[in-house]
Amino acid sequence: MGETVAGIVANPASGRDIRRLVAQASVFPTAEKANMVQRLLAAFAVTGVDRALVSTDLGGISAAVLRALGRGGTWPTVDFLGEDPLSGTAKDTTNAVRRMVEAGAGVIVVLGGDGTARVAAAACDDVPLLALSTGTNNAFPQMREATVAGLAAGLITTGQIDPDLVTHRVSMLEVVTKARREIALVDVCVSLSRHIGARALWDPASLTELYCTFAEPDGIGLSSIAGQLCPSPRSSPDGVALQLGPVGETPYVVQAPIAPGLVRPVGVRAWGVLQPGVRVELAAAGGVIALDGERELELKLGESAFVELKPDGPWCVDVRAAMAEAARKGLLRTETDLGKERRR
Repeated sequence: MGETVAGIVANPASGRDIRRLVAQASVFPTAEKANMVQRLLAAFAVTGVDRALVSTDLGGISAAVLRALGRGGTWPTVDFLGEDPLSGTAKDTTNAVRRMVEAGAGVIVVLGGDGTARVAAAACDDVPLLALSTGTNNAFPQMREATVAGLAAGLITTGQIDPDLVTHRVSMLEVVTKARREIALVDVCVSLSRHIGARALWDPASLTELYCTFAEPDGIGLSSIAGQLCPSPRSSPDGVALQLGPVGETPYVVQAPIAPGLVRPVGVRAWGVLQPGVRVELAAAGGVIALDGERELELKLGESAFVELKPDGPWCVDVRAAMAEAARKGLLRTETDLGKERRR
């Protein structure tokens, strides 16, 4: 086996959108994101990863990691990706992930929210993703301690655990307009808003359609609306489609946690199963389409768009399954002479 490589992308802007001004969302400061990167690197070293590729940023995360690197420590060889100019936009994540794929990364760990995971998924090809929550809304990323996540990612990267046993392919939603093709990992929503504006959605009054890859009763964000009406697990190949409307004009109203600390009544006209491979025309002419809770696509009057649930989303690491496999194989334990004597 050649050099083993793992990637880390940390979004400095995650957890800082406008929902922080209208809700009580938690904050992941730069220092904590840098600490998470360092905990990942320490775990990589234990599992034998040779080289770690770390994204660079304008927010101070990579600079803090570089300073820590200068103080010494047991880490793999760390290379910071500086080939592409930084823009402070989602393009930085796209460029970093593509560089990691080209370098042969076995796993890419992404620190961010739903939006960061979506951008990374669009660029990662078949390299497994491990998305850790550091955003405002975290329906897709996992709430995991970075140290444990790093152990799981490192054991997969070094081939000590078969990725086929501990990764799974998730569904995604593909939205196609005349000019663009985009994906979403959690939900696609149509809004009557005319402009993208501050991107993040926090007022459900203007929403008319919602499509979800999964709907968990304990979820956060727009998918929580479906989670209280028609729960659908992540393991299901089917998704959920809802027709929304103004409260007072619909047969159902859901009190939905659409953001941390923000529970809002949402009117629902009807819902049903969204089957894979079926293209659904969106009634979004003159409105905005939001992807994973962020307004992304503006449509002109008369411009059409459709959404389709597809089974070939990114491969994702199941940390719990990976650590259970590590325990089964005894990968993180050794037997001392004392242990051998006690077995005799």
